[in-house]
Amino acid sequence: MKKSLVLSLFRLFGILDGISLLILLCIAMPMKYMADIPMAVTIVGSIHGFIFCVYILTIIIAQLFLKWRFYWSVFALAAAVVPVGNLVLDVYINKNRQKFLVSS
Repeated sequence: MKKSLVLSLFRLFGILDGISLLILLCIAMPMKYMADIPMAVTIVGSIHGFIFCVYILTIIIAQLFLKWRFYWSVFALAAAVVPVGNLVLDVYINKNRQKFLVSS
């Protein structure tokens, strides 16, 4: 598998995870508690959970194929639970793309 494809998949699922977390927190949760529509959290939460699981797999794959330092995997996991964390991490990774494509 090409390193650029691995990095692109990691970035894609990081962005999707970040967006789905924001939708869950900013749209679905208020719908549940303010509009009494608990199904919103059920649906969006399930979608976010699936995306999160795939994102974890892409972190593992990136660790194996890109051979980046272990702390980047830890940062990626931490960014996944902080709202907009994945989006900030993605900007950094995109600016330093070549650094991540070179084997350590």
